[in-house]
Amino acid sequence: MADFIAAVDLQKTYRVGKVDVPALRGISFSVARGEFVSVVGPSGSGKSTLFYLLGGLTRADSGSVIVDGENFAHMSDAERTRMRKRKIGFVFQKFNLLPTLSARANIEIAQDISGKNGDASYFDKITGLLGLSKRMDHRPSELSGGEQQRVALARALINQPAIVLADEPTGNLDSKNSDVVLGMLRQTNKDLGQTVLMITHNPEAARYGDTIIHMRDGQIVPPEQDPQWKAT
Repeated sequence: MADFIAAVDLQKTYRVGKVDVPALRGISFSVARGEFVSVVGPSGSGKSTLFYLLGGLTRADSGSVIVDGENFAHMSDAERTRMRKRKIGFVFQKFNLLPTLSARANIEIAQDISGKNGDASYFDKITGLLGLSKRMDHRPSELSGGEQQRVALARALINQPAIVLADEPTGNLDSKNSDVVLGMLRQTNKDLGQTVLMITHNPEAARYGDTIIHMRDGQIVPPEQDPQWKAT
């Protein structure tokens, strides 16, 4: 199966005061179309930096991120923005729902931003798949944490992106709601064919992926070098 996402020797260093702090030290890996990949590691391992690079939200100091044959390193800021709108859906730890809008409007706003016409049948399919059909008129304050994250997931999926990038999607949820959201993410991956790359510090969440990438100190390491993983 051909690579759909390829990270090639990614290097990223941040300047903190007068000190250079390496975040990524030559990261390389690939993801096949339709694969569910979990990236696991402790805080400070470079997971979030990798997330931002893969989503085209920031640039690497060197190396390449190639998505469906297009290289972020060769794109202008405007071109990367268009790429994100066309091909990538984002799910974050903080639900980032607009509190004054209903669940329906929070999902529809993603369609408005992308400039795509709404597909009513697909909207119903996604919200039904996520168990939200009867919650569309509720505002975020009227929804549970798990329901809010499902609305956020529906918003990420509504434009039918080829890729879903999820950054700690269960970080604010209890274990029951975490299992529900992860199960939904896995189900949409299988049923809708989206390529999913999930960042997590939680080994149990990571196991929902087809492939698990372990990070430590800005590098990919074997599972046996991940003390958190060995402890589970």
